[in-house]
Amino acid sequence: MTASIYAAKPWLALLNEDQRARITPADSVVDAFRAAAAEAPDRAAVVYFDGRLGYRETDELSDSVAGHLAARGLARGDRVAIMLQNSPHFVLALLGAWKAGAIVVPLNPMYKSAEVGHVLADAGVSALICSDRAWDAYLRDAAAGTSVRIALTACERDLQTRDDARVLGFERLPQAADAEDLLSAARAGLPAPAGPGPAPADTALISYTSGTSGRPKGAMNSHGNIMFNAERQATGQGLARGSCYFALAPLFHITGMVCQLAACFANAGTLALAYRFEAGVVLDAFAEHRPAYTVGPSTAFMALAAHPDVTPGHFASFEQISSGGAPLPPALVEKFRAAFGPYVHNGYGLTECTAPCASVPPGVEAPVDPASGTLAVGVPGPDTVVRILDDTGAEVPFGEQGEIAVRGPQVVPGYWNMPDATAEAFPGGELRTGDIGFMDEAGWLYVVDRKKDMINASGFKVWPREVEDVLYTHPEVREAAVVGIPDSYRGESVKAYVSLRPGAAVDGDGLATYCKERLAAYKYPRAVEILPELPKTTSGKILRRELRSRRDA
Repeated sequence: MTASIYAAKPWLALLNEDQRARITPADSVVDAFRAAAAEAPDRAAVVYFDGRLGYRETDELSDSVAGHLAARGLARGDRVAIMLQNSPHFVLALLGAWKAGAIVVPLNPMYKSAEVGHVLADAGVSALICSDRAWDAYLRDAAAGTSVRIALTACERDLQTRDDARVLGFERLPQAADAEDLLSAARAGLPAPAGPGPAPADTALISYTSGTSGRPKGAMNSHGNIMFNAERQATGQGLARGSCYFALAPLFHITGMVCQLAACFANAGTLALAYRFEAGVVLDAFAEHRPAYTVGPSTAFMALAAHPDVTPGHFASFEQISSGGAPLPPALVEKFRAAFGPYVHNGYGLTECTAPCASVPPGVEAPVDPASGTLAVGVPGPDTVVRILDDTGAEVPFGEQGEIAVRGPQVVPGYWNMPDATAEAFPGGELRTGDIGFMDEAGWLYVVDRKKDMINASGFKVWPREVEDVLYTHPEVREAAVVGIPDSYRGESVKAYVSLRPGAAVDGDGLATYCKERLAAYKYPRAVEILPELPKTTSGKILRRELRSRRDA
């Protein structure tokens, strides 16, 4: 049998001694957080506008959330869904759920009722923690008929007093009779349940993703998966212990969860939050909290760079800035550095490998492939093997394109209650990403295309079938097919091609609005083109590849 050329790990030469060193992660984020609280109890764990929670206080508040959940009958292994923006409430809910022995199911606040209902039912969620506005608007109805029996709500204007109208301009609601207040539970002073904490092999998150095919499914990120990548981030970046990490990426996303929250607490740092991305608010937070690190999609950096008030001073405190979740154009890297100073470090990962499996090391610049103009996404870590495979699963030589496969401590064991999908995506425990790329002889990884039909809009994954299913619910739609189209801001946008029933009066704008009302903002089609007939195979299957060719023509 021929030895693997990738197992030799040529990328090790690009890593420094600290980045190559063996690590011993904490068993879980809870353990890392408690160690930080013992080390620096009065240091700010979380800052939020003018609000501040120290490590000791955050530890006590999250203990009480755990105690409250346990008192309401939550058992170890039960699922707790959290649907909140980047606020201290998310941190208290997350730590509290884990301290209670629960599995967390992060939900995108942009999800609509049907999307939430699917996840709640599929994961068998017992408790839901969300904003009071979302509960009142539609989550109460989405949870009805599911296994949800505990509801905690939060007003994300709490724990600060600035009430910045750009993001916190909403009204406070009276406490719902059928839900309890998260902050009241946190302030009740209850102890966390006794017993052992989470073990590395225990499932920490069920992170819903479209993966490499089909309907959204839950990747089971273990506590060990999370802490491995978090510790690699904390030790490999060379940031001073106690540094400030700004949460540019949403915490419900695996990048924000691991590279911001978990890495920050592993480094006993301060996590700076600003509710959600709004360029002016983010720039003000940079100036106020002087973070050393952040990570976000390229679209966020485009928006920051375009803000009329931005100056190089906003970025002067950063020791490293990373980008992930969406393609990073080489031109953006150079324009950003010329205008503001920092070099934006690229990275690549998936929910199924718990965020990064390759990144550009600090102090190193990624090469650009001269043939395609593609910027390298980085190099794997010392514990990870990335291989490039052909359609038969055999390795291809350096420089040749194929499917990217990943093996390492960050790769999840599989999908929640989906053994067949797990076997297909993780043969022998190795993740087949569905992305097409290549690796050069130095170990730099390049991502050039997708093997499947996945659409990546601003770092969020969209599976065409989900959008098509919504279009097919419209009474005047006969056929529908969805593809991704290049978008200079989002990386990709969703475009739908439809044919209509005879006598139909609806137009493309009307169909786009119809989808917008039923799908998260990043999923609905930004363009709808109506055709007399969609291209099909002889067996009647719609040919998306011909529609992509039409798009590119």
